[in-house]
Amino acid sequence: MMPKYNIGIDLGGTKIEVAIINKKHEVIFRDRINTEANKGPSHILNQIFFIYELATNYIKNADHSLGIGTPGSISAKNGLLRNSNTICLNGLPLKSLIEKRLNKKFNIENDANCFTLAEAVMGVATNYKFVFGIIIGTGCGGGIVINKQLRIGPQLITGEWGHSIINSSGPKCYCGKHGCIETYISGTGLERDIKERLNQHLSAKNFLNQKIYTKDEQKIVNRFYYYFGLSLSNIINIIDPDIIVLGGGLSNHKKLYSFGKKEVYKNIFSDYRTTPIKKNKLGDSAGVIGAALIGARGDDFYNGCKH
Repeated sequence: MMPKYNIGIDLGGTKIEVAIINKKHEVIFRDRINTEANKGPSHILNQIFFIYELATNYIKNADHSLGIGTPGSISAKNGLLRNSNTICLNGLPLKSLIEKRLNKKFNIENDANCFTLAEAVMGVATNYKFVFGIIIGTGCGGGIVINKQLRIGPQLITGEWGHSIINSSGPKCYCGKHGCIETYISGTGLERDIKERLNQHLSAKNFLNQKIYTKDEQKIVNRFYYYFGLSLSNIINIIDPDIIVLGGGLSNHKKLYSFGKKEVYKNIFSDYRTTPIKKNKLGDSAGVIGAALIGARGDDFYNGCKH
């Protein structure tokens, strides 16, 4: 039996957000505080405990589930957090530390998986069976939901499209490989390209939002669209999802849904190119809502593997 309330916590590098959804999938409470990661792991755990307490006080400690979303993932090998942009948490048994502190069992999942699940259950992809969700922000994350179930795979890496290689002679990625998708179309990758080719320090968001480009700037933009198209067309050719949903800061760039989509369609191995590529509906709430949903349904959401 599902609990009356479902609490989700989104553990970000700069903020920690909490939300409560009820059985009708209505968000009845939201709040956020600063992560203050510079103060170390113990302080972050205190912040999680504080915001969790805010939520439980709101529902007067009524029956509830808990799910937490975080950048990075829990290793299937040793249960330690890895690849989080909150670097001080990497290598720690984060789930067990939080469970001990809160004295409560919960589910923890990668933030891109939370995003995809939220959009599949409550967002723009509710009418689609096979959903591929991607986050294009500081990095490139992704997730797959089939029939409202989250697929994570035996190695817990389903949907990690950002670390597929599209140019083995390309830039070195933090993961140790060269030419990962993330080195080309993430905010970090685009900003590196701008610095190397224009010798300018510009944010990816501001650069893409320019109305007029110089000749050299247009080359960088075209290169960005090209690799965006190549990356997504590879995904479509392999798994042919019913819809692709974009999230993250760069998903707000409107021309991704026109010029970017044309580049995707150029490379699809079909004469009938119809894959919808849509902007998310839930905005920056998707992560915390997805975390609440994961907590609410627990193992029911996992299709193929359990933590």
